[in-house]
Amino acid sequence: MELLIMETQAEMCRALAALDPGASFSVDSWERKEGGGGISCVLQDGEVFEKAGVNVSVVSGLLSEEAARQMRSRGKSLKAKDGKLPFCAMGVSSVIHPKNPHVPTMHFNYRYFEIEEADGTIQWWFGGGTDLTPTYLNEEDAVHFHKTLKEACDKHDLKLYPKFKKWCDDYFYIKHRGERRGIGGIFFDDMDSPSKEEVFQFVKSCAKAVVPCYIPIVKKHCHDSFTPEEKLWQQLRRGRYVEFNLVYDRGTKFGLLTPGSRVESILMSLPLTARWEYMHNPPESSKEAEILEVLRNPKDWVH
Repeated sequence: MELLIMETQAEMCRALAALDPGASFSVDSWERKEGGGGISCVLQDGEVFEKAGVNVSVVSGLLSEEAARQMRSRGKSLKAKDGKLPFCAMGVSSVIHPKNPHVPTMHFNYRYFEIEEADGTIQWWFGGGTDLTPTYLNEEDAVHFHKTLKEACDKHDLKLYPKFKKWCDDYFYIKHRGERRGIGGIFFDDMDSPSKEEVFQFVKSCAKAVVPCYIPIVKKHCHDSFTPEEKLWQQLRRGRYVEFNLVYDRGTKFGLLTPGSRVESILMSLPLTARWEYMHNPPESSKEAEILEVLRNPKDWVH
């Protein structure tokens, strides 16, 4: 898994650098005194990407009480020994915010978790997903994105894509706005069957799909012309992205609750710029209203 997350980071960084040759990644490797560390690669203020980050981390130590509570609320028993739960976690996560409003934002994350309970039992599971957040709806792009992810899932089990597509729509829901963060993709967590090796192979297929599901969309639109009004709408949609990440996102919450975690890497998902306007409503039957309709009522893109 550690090798897979490093390879995924390298593949995505190479693909992004090829599209934005003038920009350079700042590469930070960091250590966590409680155990483990990671490598953050972030590109800022490029020609194509306003902010694109790909992080890997491999951390171990003792689970904080707050993090354990969050996991128990998802139905995990987690019997602690003297209040202590040794854990090991590793993952790759990426958020890409392009400059052009016709290029969607993309996020992916694939992770593995292991916890040792009081009696020595090891609980393990995988989680992850890949999802797309366009400013404007392009049906062809939505179909390409979802089809590529469906193909990765279908190699393993035909039931996975519909299940994880729905989970993604439900997970990235901004409750106080009544809309999804984007047009979805796949999302899963606590995946621990049929076997460790089979789940790992599934995660690997998903990780290998991140470049082909997204990079062709960037290539297609990164030179599209756009108006100041379209740029403004992108900034307002980014505000929603921030709202979801800071209010609801489990990964952000877990990271901020873990002692010694690297806050800069956790908040890398936030865009460089965003905007909140009081009572902003797009005109009916506008391109802006079109994307809102899909965010309020998710669509099936592959059938």
